Amino acid sequence: MSSAEIYDPQEASNREVHEFNLKVDRVLFRPVSNGYGSYIHEDARLMVSNFADHLSLPADVVNNLLQGDLKGAGSNSFRFVFNTIFGLGGIADPSDALNIPRRETDFGETFHVWGMKEGAYVELPLLGPSTERDAMGTILDFALDPVSVVLPSPESYIGTTANVADRMGDRYELRGTIDSVLYESADSYAQARILYLQNRRFELGVSGEDAYLDPYDDPYAE
Repeated sequence: MSSAEIYDPQEASNREVHEFNLKVDRVLFRPVSNGYGSYIHEDARLMVSNFADHLSLPADVVNNLLQGDLKGAGSNSFRFVFNTIFGLGGIADPSDALNIPRRETDFGETFHVWGMKEGAYVELPLLGPSTERDAMGTILDFALDPVSVVLPSPESYIGTTANVADRMGDRYELRGTIDSVLYESADSYAQARILYLQNRRFELGVSGEDAYLDPYDDPYAE
């Protein structure tokens, strides 16, 4: 299968999950994110985003090491230590001023580096578009997050709470694009599927002409 092909053998069940996700977004995520963006000041939202990113750095370091990316692990480790000390525990990001890049990654990318195939496309309840490989990675991202493992309860939920708030902020900032895909597309499922696969393959460094997927192309056309 070339990188441009879409493998979706469970499309019928995926579409059912997609309809469920649309309903949840319509009655919960969209109004909550709009309220969050409207009533929480931009500076406060930035601090929440910085804190969520900061707490995800240890997981990035673990995956950097599993991928053999020592440079990325060193950069992320430095950012974590520096921002913890000089960024008020991560709510500020002074390491940006030092041009220390973040090497964001996850277990899905680790599996890709190890040679695991993308597998079938899946849509996960609440989480949205994914693939079999990335779905497995997401499970490990949640289960083996170093912050959640090290901290006792209820402090272990701080990262999850910050991440949810950050996602609501992202939903607000990207509301025009997201609403266009979900509520204005002729087929929001197909549109979301193509956009996810195209962006994810780009993130993973899949190159060549086959990596591009036209969001308006019909994958079932003869």
